Amino acid sequence: QVQLVESGGGLVQPGGSLRLSCAASGFSINRYNMAWFRQAPGNEREFVAAIKWSGDSSYYGASVKGRFTVSSDDAKNTVTLQMNSLKPEDTAVYFCNAKRSLGIDIINFWAQGTQVTVSS
Repeated sequence: QVQLVESGGGLVQPGGSLRLSCAASGFSINRYNMAWFRQAPGNEREFVAAIKWSGDSSYYGASVKGRFTVSSDDAKNTVTLQMNSLKPEDTAVYFCNAKRSLGIDIINFWAQGTQVTVSS
């Protein structure tokens, strides 16, 4: 059974840090491009960060570049998002995503989402 399970969300003060984890089961993350998205109330889902299936390239949204770091651990089959210097505007539900192309088909898995709240 394919599953993505997130952990690590919560409440943090501005300037603080949080670490989100996304544990995959039923497939190997080293065959998928892994990404994080977020969605705040009333907003569209926004790209946050991604790491290539090979683990040698990562990409970031403009609003988080320099503050967030995405990494992967093939042995643990887990992707992590380290979030530093958090701002109130980072408050959102964060979603882990796994995606790969198979010919003309695109395979897409989503986690259930975890709430991150940045507030004093």
